[in-house]
Amino acid sequence: MNVANLGRPLGCLKTALRQARSLRAAQRPLSTAVARPSTSSGDFFSTRQRERQERLSKFQVYPKVESARAACPDPMPTIIKTEISKLDPTGARTRLFSKKHSDSAKVGDVLMVTPKTGEPFAGVLLQIRRSGVETAIQLRGQLMKLGVEMWYKIYSPSVVGIDIIWRRPKRARRARLTYMRKPKHDMGSVENMVLAWKKERYALRKKRAGNAKQRK
Repeated sequence: MNVANLGRPLGCLKTALRQARSLRAAQRPLSTAVARPSTSSGDFFSTRQRERQERLSKFQVYPKVESARAACPDPMPTIIKTEISKLDPTGARTRLFSKKHSDSAKVGDVLMVTPKTGEPFAGVLLQIRRSGVETAIQLRGQLMKLGVEMWYKIYSPSVVGIDIIWRRPKRARRARLTYMRKPKHDMGSVENMVLAWKKERYALRKKRAGNAKQRK
Protein backbone atom coordinates (compact mmCIF):
# COMPACT_ATOMS: atom_id res chain seq x y z
CA MET A 1 0.00 0.00 0.00
CA ASN A 2 1.39 3.41 -1.02
CA VAL A 3 1.38 5.82 1.92
CA ALA A 4 2.28 8.83 -0.27
CA ASN A 5 -0.97 8.54 -2.22
CA LEU A 6 -2.99 8.68 1.00
CA GLY A 7 -1.32 11.89 2.19
CA ARG A 8 -1.62 13.73 -1.12
CA PRO A 9 -5.32 14.78 -0.93
CA LEU A 10 -4.71 16.29 2.49
CA GLY A 11 -1.84 18.34 1.10
CA CYS A 12 -4.01 19.59 -1.77
CA LEU A 13 -6.69 20.69 0.70
CA LYS A 14 -4.19 22.64 2.74
CA THR A 15 -2.93 24.38 -0.38
CA ALA A 16 -6.46 25.32 -1.44
CA LEU A 17 -7.24 26.76 2.00
CA ARG A 18 -4.03 28.78 1.97
CA GLN A 19 -4.88 30.28 -1.42
CA ALA A 20 -8.43 31.12 -0.31
CA ARG A 21 -7.11 32.98 2.72
CA SER A 22 -4.75 35.03 0.59
CA LEU A 23 -7.55 35.96 -1.86
CA ARG A 24 -9.86 36.94 0.99
CA ALA A 25 -7.20 39.18 2.50
CA ALA A 26 -6.63 40.84 -0.87
CA GLN A 27 -10.35 41.50 -1.39
CA ARG A 28 -10.89 42.91 2.12
CA PRO A 29 -11.55 46.69 1.89
CA LEU A 30 -9.38 49.07 3.79
CA SER A 31 -11.02 50.54 6.91
CA THR A 32 -11.21 54.30 6.94
CA ALA A 33 -11.70 56.51 9.96
CA VAL A 34 -15.19 58.01 10.12
CA ALA A 35 -15.34 61.61 11.16
CA ARG A 36 -17.63 61.92 14.20
CA PRO A 37 -19.92 64.88 14.44
CA SER A 38 -18.76 67.57 16.77
CA THR A 39 -20.51 67.50 20.15
CA SER A 40 -19.66 71.05 21.06
CA SER A 41 -23.00 72.39 19.83
CA GLY A 42 -24.96 69.89 21.97
CA ASP A 43 -27.37 69.01 19.15
CA PHE A 44 -27.62 65.24 19.57
CA PHE A 45 -31.28 64.79 18.61
CA SER A 46 -33.10 64.91 15.35
CA THR A 47 -35.90 67.34 14.58
CA ARG A 48 -38.58 64.80 15.41
CA GLN A 49 -36.94 63.95 18.73
CA ARG A 50 -36.66 67.63 19.64
CA GLU A 51 -40.34 68.20 18.88
CA ARG A 52 -41.30 65.24 21.03
CA GLN A 53 -39.22 66.54 23.93
CA GLU A 54 -40.86 69.94 23.65
CA ARG A 55 -44.32 68.36 23.82
CA LEU A 56 -43.38 66.27 26.84
CA SER A 57 -41.85 69.22 28.66
CA LYS A 58 -45.25 70.93 28.74
CA PHE A 59 -46.74 68.17 30.95
CA GLN A 60 -46.39 68.54 34.70
CA VAL A 61 -44.56 65.68 36.38
CA TYR A 62 -45.84 64.75 39.84
CA PRO A 63 -43.73 62.97 42.46
CA LYS A 64 -44.27 59.28 43.07
CA VAL A 65 -47.08 58.54 45.50
CA GLU A 66 -46.06 56.49 48.51
CA SER A 67 -47.52 53.01 48.54
CA ALA A 68 -50.22 52.29 51.10
CA ARG A 69 -48.69 48.91 51.77
CA ALA A 70 -45.36 50.52 52.63
CA ALA A 71 -47.04 52.98 55.00
CA CYS A 72 -49.16 50.31 56.72
CA PRO A 73 -48.08 46.72 55.97
CA ASP A 74 -50.79 45.15 58.18
CA PRO A 75 -53.91 47.37 58.26
CA MET A 76 -56.30 44.83 59.82
CA PRO A 77 -55.42 45.52 63.51
CA THR A 78 -55.94 49.24 62.93
CA ILE A 79 -59.27 48.64 61.20
CA ILE A 80 -60.48 46.29 63.95
CA LYS A 81 -59.46 48.77 66.65
CA THR A 82 -61.32 51.58 64.88
CA GLU A 83 -64.48 49.50 64.51
CA ILE A 84 -64.41 48.44 68.17
CA SER A 85 -63.98 52.05 69.29
CA LYS A 86 -67.09 52.97 67.29
CA LEU A 87 -69.22 50.09 68.65
CA ASP A 88 -67.89 50.32 72.22
CA PRO A 89 -66.94 53.95 72.94
CA THR A 90 -66.60 53.47 76.71
CA GLY A 91 -64.68 50.20 76.44
CA ALA A 92 -66.96 48.45 78.97
CA ARG A 93 -67.63 45.43 76.77
CA THR A 94 -63.96 45.05 75.97
CA ARG A 95 -63.01 45.09 79.66
CA LEU A 96 -65.84 42.70 80.52
CA PHE A 97 -64.39 39.94 78.33
CA SER A 98 -60.71 40.86 78.40
CA LYS A 99 -58.14 38.30 79.51
CA LYS A 100 -56.01 40.97 81.18
CA HIS A 101 -58.81 42.45 83.30
CA SER A 102 -59.22 40.82 86.71
CA ASP A 103 -62.98 41.48 86.98
CA SER A 104 -63.79 40.16 83.53
CA ALA A 105 -66.34 37.43 82.94
CA LYS A 106 -65.00 33.87 82.95
CA VAL A 107 -66.42 30.65 81.62
CA GLY A 108 -68.74 29.12 84.18
CA ASP A 109 -70.21 32.45 85.29
CA VAL A 110 -73.92 33.14 84.91
CA LEU A 111 -74.63 36.08 82.59
CA MET A 112 -77.77 37.84 81.50
CA VAL A 113 -77.95 39.42 78.05
CA THR A 114 -80.56 42.10 77.41
CA PRO A 115 -81.35 42.49 73.69
CA LYS A 116 -82.93 45.53 72.12
CA THR A 117 -86.02 43.55 71.16
CA GLY A 118 -87.28 40.58 73.11
CA GLU A 119 -86.82 39.30 76.63
CA PRO A 120 -83.49 38.98 78.43
CA PHE A 121 -81.76 35.61 78.34
CA ALA A 122 -79.75 34.28 81.27
CA GLY A 123 -77.50 31.27 81.26
CA VAL A 124 -74.12 29.80 82.04
CA LEU A 125 -71.22 31.09 79.98
CA LEU A 126 -69.93 28.04 78.12
CA GLN A 127 -67.28 29.66 75.95
CA ILE A 128 -65.94 32.95 74.63
CA ARG A 129 -64.98 33.17 70.98
CA ARG A 130 -62.57 36.11 70.69
CA SER A 131 -62.19 37.34 67.12
CA GLY A 132 -62.04 41.12 67.16
CA VAL A 133 -65.32 42.76 66.23
CA GLU A 134 -66.94 39.34 65.85
CA THR A 135 -66.28 38.37 69.48
CA ALA A 136 -69.20 36.26 70.70
CA ILE A 137 -70.29 34.38 73.81
CA GLN A 138 -72.31 31.20 74.19
CA LEU A 139 -74.84 30.93 77.01
CA ARG A 140 -76.71 27.85 78.12
CA GLY A 141 -79.99 28.29 79.93
CA GLN A 142 -83.28 26.50 80.37
CA LEU A 143 -86.69 27.40 78.97
CA MET A 144 -89.75 25.30 79.75
CA LYS A 145 -87.45 22.68 81.31
CA LEU A 146 -85.55 22.39 78.05
CA GLY A 147 -81.87 23.23 77.64
CA VAL A 148 -81.30 26.15 75.26
CA GLU A 149 -78.01 27.58 74.01
CA MET A 150 -77.69 31.06 72.53
CA TRP A 151 -74.84 32.89 70.80
CA TYR A 152 -74.51 36.66 71.28
CA LYS A 153 -72.02 39.05 69.72
CA ILE A 154 -70.86 41.40 72.43
CA TYR A 155 -70.33 44.37 70.07
CA SER A 156 -73.65 43.96 68.31
CA PRO A 157 -75.87 47.08 68.37
CA SER A 158 -78.86 44.83 69.11
CA VAL A 159 -77.37 43.90 72.52
CA VAL A 160 -78.30 46.56 75.07
CA GLY A 161 -76.58 45.17 78.15
CA ILE A 162 -74.61 42.23 79.53
CA ASP A 163 -74.69 41.67 83.31
CA ILE A 164 -72.86 39.18 85.51
CA ILE A 165 -75.45 37.46 87.72
CA TRP A 166 -73.23 34.97 89.53
CA ARG A 167 -69.50 34.28 89.54
CA ARG A 168 -68.01 30.84 89.66
CA PRO A 169 -66.11 30.33 92.95
CA LYS A 170 -63.20 28.52 91.30
CA ARG A 171 -61.74 29.17 87.91
CA ALA A 172 -62.66 26.53 85.35
CA ARG A 173 -59.81 24.44 84.01
CA ARG A 174 -61.23 24.40 80.51
CA ALA A 175 -61.87 27.14 78.00
CA ARG A 176 -65.06 25.45 76.78
CA LEU A 177 -67.45 23.90 79.26
CA THR A 178 -69.18 21.62 76.78
CA TYR A 179 -69.46 18.91 79.43
CA MET A 180 -72.22 20.98 81.08
CA ARG A 181 -74.57 19.77 78.35
CA LYS A 182 -74.71 16.40 80.05
CA PRO A 183 -77.47 15.93 82.63
CA LYS A 184 -74.89 15.13 85.30
CA HIS A 185 -73.24 18.57 85.08
CA ASP A 186 -76.12 20.69 83.75
CA MET A 187 -76.95 23.61 86.07
CA GLY A 188 -80.53 23.69 84.88
CA SER A 189 -82.58 26.83 85.30
CA VAL A 190 -80.88 29.98 86.62
CA GLU A 191 -84.09 31.92 87.26
CA ASN A 192 -83.57 31.79 91.04
CA MET A 193 -80.15 33.40 90.64
CA VAL A 194 -81.61 36.09 88.40
CA LEU A 195 -84.39 36.88 90.89
CA ALA A 196 -81.92 37.09 93.78
CA TRP A 197 -79.67 39.39 91.73
CA LYS A 198 -82.59 41.65 90.84
CA LYS A 199 -83.66 41.90 94.49
CA GLU A 200 -80.15 42.75 95.58
CA ARG A 201 -79.83 45.33 92.84
CA TYR A 202 -83.18 46.89 93.76
CA ALA A 203 -82.15 47.09 97.41
CA LEU A 204 -78.88 48.81 96.50
CA ARG A 205 -80.69 51.34 94.32
CA LYS A 206 -83.18 52.06 97.09
CA LYS A 207 -80.36 52.53 99.58
CA ARG A 208 -78.51 54.92 97.28
CA ALA A 209 -81.68 56.92 96.70
CA GLY A 210 -82.23 57.21 100.47
CA ASN A 211 -78.66 58.37 101.04
CA ALA A 212 -79.03 60.98 98.31
CA LYS A 213 -82.19 62.36 99.93
CA GLN A 214 -80.49 62.58 103.33
CA ARG A 215 -77.61 64.56 101.85
CA LYS A 216 -80.01 67.06 100.33
